[in-house]
Amino acid sequence: MSFLEPEGLVRAEIAQRREEGCDTSEVEGKLSRMGEKSPRRLEALMEELDGLSPRPDFPYSEPSDLSRIRAERPSGLRRMEVALSEEELYDRVYGAWLGRCAGCLLGKPVEGWSREKIERYLRLAGAYPLDDYFPLVSPLPEEYGRLARSRCVRGRIRRMARDDDTDYTILGLHILEAHGPSFTTADVGEEWLSRLPYRGVYTAERAAYRNLVDGLSPPATATHRNPCREWIGAQIRADIWGYVTPGRPELGAELAHRDAVLSHVKNGIYGEMFVSAMLSAAFATDDLETVIEVGLSEIPARSRLAEAVRDTVDWSGEFGDWRDAWDRVMEKYGHYHPVHTINNAALVLLGLLYGRRDYGRSIAISVMAGLDTDCNGATTGSILGALLGAEALPERWTRPLNDRIESFVTGFGDSRVSDLAKRTLKIAKNVQGGRKARIEPQSQDT
Repeated sequence: MSFLEPEGLVRAEIAQRREEGCDTSEVEGKLSRMGEKSPRRLEALMEELDGLSPRPDFPYSEPSDLSRIRAERPSGLRRMEVALSEEELYDRVYGAWLGRCAGCLLGKPVEGWSREKIERYLRLAGAYPLDDYFPLVSPLPEEYGRLARSRCVRGRIRRMARDDDTDYTILGLHILEAHGPSFTTADVGEEWLSRLPYRGVYTAERAAYRNLVDGLSPPATATHRNPCREWIGAQIRADIWGYVTPGRPELGAELAHRDAVLSHVKNGIYGEMFVSAMLSAAFATDDLETVIEVGLSEIPARSRLAEAVRDTVDWSGEFGDWRDAWDRVMEKYGHYHPVHTINNAALVLLGLLYGRRDYGRSIAISVMAGLDTDCNGATTGSILGALLGAEALPERWTRPLNDRIESFVTGFGDSRVSDLAKRTLKIAKNVQGGRKARIEPQSQDT
């Protein structure tokens, strides 16, 4: 049952409110005893769910406004020295773009597959563990038939295929060029309506888009009839804010927050802030543990996401094989929806921690772990690309891209990745210099 249908929406909202620490038993009982599930009756249940508050014994504190988030975060590095020349910084920014594209492409053909299904296919193909893009076996069993139509398998890749994981990175670049780093959440909403097709956005973003069309303003766009408000959608929009704030994780997290509150709350917001801050830090240190610590320092210490990050770091130190740590992650966090922020953030961390700065191994682990594979491969690849730089990325991953990227974002249908990186660097220099002026957007589709 889809959450876009009235009854499905109520059931999805029950799950969301339960995860937020609310007692939903009374509403669940009313739903189970309800005879005719008319829209009017279901709407009454939604209103009842809207009025719930977390139980007094709920052990987490999860604000959504920036001032309270900052009040509840741990101490950390808010600004870091970036000891890179302009040429070196460009290489890192370009590496982040390329790394994101290749990681996304790796996971795209198997998006939503379980770890077990991915492993079965790779063993059938003689390609486990994964060390390149997915091969296409022949004859192809019906179970894996989706791969037959994919442009993202070995031998078929000609560029970065269109994906929402990269659409948002591109749109964020446009927002910064059009509005400068002082952009508002309302600016983000206007750019969505102007430059993104409705059918090119999903889950929380689709709910927020609908709310914008209906005349709602942020933050109501994130909360009204949006049971996906802690899912991964904001986390995949994080990267551009980190790219333009090298060595300034606090600012990167702030820009991410401004973007996230259009569609998300609580841990949905924290996912975007966490990733953006990690990317900001990746330009200033080559130590992955420090990168993760910096990201963690920008979100509330008593949030579920912070707990999952700490758990995953601990488990990675306890187990030598990522699959054993994966078992622990799933045991504690596997109850979340497959495209939730928390469980997928943990899989990104498995790729980073067990990949040990090896780009290919890192994105492969994040993808082989299953769940939202294109998102997790993209985020892992982005962070490794920022750490290592474009020159250090293996050509087996970057050459098939041919420096091209497709997008649904109006004006960016077919772009050169290197051009996007150059424009990103220009903004990063502008932000580092403290200037707030807009940068005139450039034409695309070159």
